[in-house]
Amino acid sequence: MTESLAAEHTSALKRDEKVVRGRPPRRAGGRANRLMFVVAAISCLSMAALFLVEMSDPVVGIVVIAATILLMLTGVPVGIAILAAGGLGMWRLAGFDAMAVTFEDVPFATAASWSLSVIPLFIFMGIAMGKFNLTTPLFDAARQWLGKLPGGLAIATNFAGAGLAAASGSSIAISYALGRVAIPEMLRANYRPSLAVGVVAMAGTLGMLIPPSVVLVVYAGAAGTPIGPQLLAALIPGLVLATAFAVLILIRSILDPTLAPREDTGDITLRSRVTSLAGVAPVTTIVVVMVGGMYMGFFTPTEAGAFGALLAVILGWLFGGDRNVHRLGKTLVACLRETVAGVAAIFLLLMGVHVLTRVVALSGLADIMADAVTSIGLSRIAFLFVLVVVFLILGMFMDSLAMILLTVPVLLPVLTALDIDMIWYGVFMVILVEIGMVTPPIGMLSYIVHRLAQNPEVSLGRTVRLTEVFKGTAWFVIAGLVVLTALIFWPEIALWLPGQSNAG
Repeated sequence: MTESLAAEHTSALKRDEKVVRGRPPRRAGGRANRLMFVVAAISCLSMAALFLVEMSDPVVGIVVIAATILLMLTGVPVGIAILAAGGLGMWRLAGFDAMAVTFEDVPFATAASWSLSVIPLFIFMGIAMGKFNLTTPLFDAARQWLGKLPGGLAIATNFAGAGLAAASGSSIAISYALGRVAIPEMLRANYRPSLAVGVVAMAGTLGMLIPPSVVLVVYAGAAGTPIGPQLLAALIPGLVLATAFAVLILIRSILDPTLAPREDTGDITLRSRVTSLAGVAPVTTIVVVMVGGMYMGFFTPTEAGAFGALLAVILGWLFGGDRNVHRLGKTLVACLRETVAGVAAIFLLLMGVHVLTRVVALSGLADIMADAVTSIGLSRIAFLFVLVVVFLILGMFMDSLAMILLTVPVLLPVLTALDIDMIWYGVFMVILVEIGMVTPPIGMLSYIVHRLAQNPEVSLGRTVRLTEVFKGTAWFVIAGLVVLTALIFWPEIALWLPGQSNAG
């Protein structure tokens, strides 16, 4: 039943490169093209205004951020959009020589960071797990142990997503790989299509939160937080979120049996359940070594990534089903090639955010925002609830990394003034970004799952509308907001584990 899971996981990692670059899904049609042309024209005019119109430094900062957003809306990759608008802003604020020095310094300073060397290791590890078929047994094992519950297939899909999140950390790859296998299984069992596609989309969001998470590493690089504690801080909230999704499915399936009819589980026995555990042992070993090593202080995050990548290759070769040495060499070359492509896109983003941080600092925009929030008298909790609304709106138009990289430089002084822990805030922001990945009108994961469901082999010939995907994710968005509220009032949910660890 799950032979195609690893292959789809690997192919989806390639598709994920476009998402890392920040390209939202485009809609064909004359009206959309005309709108895109208007947005492009406005973005060009806004950048020209930096030099043609007299404006104060804070206004320059606002224009730079607006131009960046407009460029991204036209389909320009996030990294290039930030670099283009930020470079012109730097030129306007500090002169051409300062801009030239910045562009000479930033690429090396970004790429030569020891703490960020964990990024290629995490990416390589996730790709290797997919290519060596280590992720294949996860869905089957989850089905064996959870399939007899009400909504068991959906619950199994949810926890299989959590397992894949611990293996790769790629939301797009998780949703695509799971969708190919889980959607037809659920539809075959007469599950309501909205639940089938909704749970696949939400299972993918866990990839951004449960370690190893490349998105959290990128956030740590932008916010200056230590990577080890940042990754550990997301572990408990990630598991809580996965459990909340599972409880939601269970309750809804009990209250409405037509939502997820009980499937025939005659093939599930104690023997088959125990046997299924052997298939997940390699992935479990890798995750325990990495997370346990960081928690105990045995490894730095980079060393944990190196051990994880090495174990992915060794265990993949031993348990992946093909021990041909020639095949091993070809697989390693393919893993390295895809890793280079993914790393290049991410480091371009990080270069952009360093330029934007300098522009925001020179313009004084961040200090003005911090003073404004202080003068209004917003409490920590009130400000965070305001951010929830702001990020839900941003999530309708921007992709995940764009939201993180654009807002962290601007909000950093405000968060510091309100004494908000930046490690905690990283977890808070990623959960918000996860919710944004499924909300209309952009909802990247929702579009990907909908496109996948147009394949007759996946939908079993049924018509699955985009509205059904959004309807299916709406319940999970509510559950996510409940978890987010709990995180605001009890920050120890995220901060307890890194506080107990020896990670640094």
